[in-house]
Amino acid sequence: MEINDYLFKIASHPEEFEQIHKLNYQTFSEEIPQHEQNSEGVLVDKFHAENTYIICLKNNVLAGMLCVRGKRPFSLDGKIGAVENHLTIQTENICEIRLLAVKKEYRNGRVFLKLAQFMAAYCLEAGYDTAVISGTTRELKLYRQMGFLPFGHLTGTPEASFQPLYLTESSFKKSLAGRLLKDPAAFLPGPVNVTRKVMEALGTRPFSHRSQNFYRKMKQARQQLCRLASAKDVQILFGSGSLANDVIAGQLSLLKGRGLILINGEFGQRLKKHAERMGLPFEILEKDWGQPFGKEEIEAAVTEETEWIWAVHGETSTGMLNSMEMLKQIASLAGLKLCLDCISSIGAVPINLEGVYLASGVSGKAIGGLTGLSFVFHESEPKYSYTIPSYLNLALYHQAESTPFSQSSNLLEALITALEECGEQRMELISSEYAYIRCELEKRGFSVMASRENSFPFILTILMPESVSAEAVGKTLRWNGVILHYESGYLKERNWLQIACNGNGRREEIDRMIAKLHQSIRYEQSLATSIRLLN
Repeated sequence: MEINDYLFKIASHPEEFEQIHKLNYQTFSEEIPQHEQNSEGVLVDKFHAENTYIICLKNNVLAGMLCVRGKRPFSLDGKIGAVENHLTIQTENICEIRLLAVKKEYRNGRVFLKLAQFMAAYCLEAGYDTAVISGTTRELKLYRQMGFLPFGHLTGTPEASFQPLYLTESSFKKSLAGRLLKDPAAFLPGPVNVTRKVMEALGTRPFSHRSQNFYRKMKQARQQLCRLASAKDVQILFGSGSLANDVIAGQLSLLKGRGLILINGEFGQRLKKHAERMGLPFEILEKDWGQPFGKEEIEAAVTEETEWIWAVHGETSTGMLNSMEMLKQIASLAGLKLCLDCISSIGAVPINLEGVYLASGVSGKAIGGLTGLSFVFHESEPKYSYTIPSYLNLALYHQAESTPFSQSSNLLEALITALEECGEQRMELISSEYAYIRCELEKRGFSVMASRENSFPFILTILMPESVSAEAVGKTLRWNGVILHYESGYLKERNWLQIACNGNGRREEIDRMIAKLHQSIRYEQSLATSIRLLN
């Protein structure tokens, strides 16, 4: 039986709690005579309202569980006194694990170990440094495999004897469960999975940003970026993509004419905010999210006062690609300056910034570097102005060869290494990965936001069925070792889930991600159906 058949999650539905109470009774009343038996076959834990239940499901049926509780006094406190008095380690935030139970037909060891992995991850995320449990003496070997160590004295009766045990991050990592734990498969638009070589470059010895070696490295990185984007020049900034777009807004503030900002997604909306905060004069052309712009409607929005257009190339929020060539053609014919947000698209798809006035990019997305550096590409020498704050003044960066202020040699080394690995072959892998995932999702009935014609082959935006919460699915997948994009406010607001393709996902990981996504959505749909039937 494959562990992929199981679904692990935090219990949140009444139907799940009903199954928990039944398994609690079967285990701790019938199998282990810790509680009296009753005719209902149900045992509601006395701390039920305070418990967080981690459960394992097989074909929508509860196969195993445990619960985490951080409120004192613990059940174990009542048996041996304050647990801290018996521990030989220092603890700051402790929790208790209880009700560890797996149905007999699923006691193959793997369910227990996966529950332990889930529990350890949950406890660390919740800020606990130690977990204690009262473990049946019948299964001490199993507890050791989960990372638990004995302390204190036995409790209970000869028929139901229990050993106090504790777990720390260190003991878990040394255990069988800890050693078998794999890194999660992440499908995020950023931060992306970085290669071993990039991480090694990040870990090199730092050197001064005023050294000749740094200037050589900076020149190398700028040349690499210009080749990648077919650009004339670029400045590398120490900051996020928002900084790069603020720098672009600063340059636009030096122009006399008005602008036209194109909006068909979240990041187009953000360009509008950048322009507003810089006090730029502009109009907007706004469409429903995910809808492409037509050449004629853009041309119709251009007036005699229009001097510049600002748009997003790869609109990550919807998974669509706005046509760079169409925008370049419009700008060229009308004599306008075109600015583009290429933060997600650079490194993901081939781009040619010839004829683009200004464009932004970052190190931590499709390029495959670490978050922390951003880029502003420019086709001419930037205008200098004392009215623009120094950190946003592109001319200062140009005059100082991208180093007017402190920079990180480690991030620069990581960027250079990532750029060496980023090219046509990597883009083909990203495109191939996207095509495979989209095909597999659509075969299973998933709805993808952008049409194939306008798709951005780096990220897919999935429209959830009405009865299913994208956030709930995303959280469940995270506990099952799959990380998708669901936590941004604009995704929560629209109940969307996103899968980013970084070109380095193994087919096995991709297939598992798709299977888990499908399994989780079907499970949530089944719960919604049962709730409707009850009502």
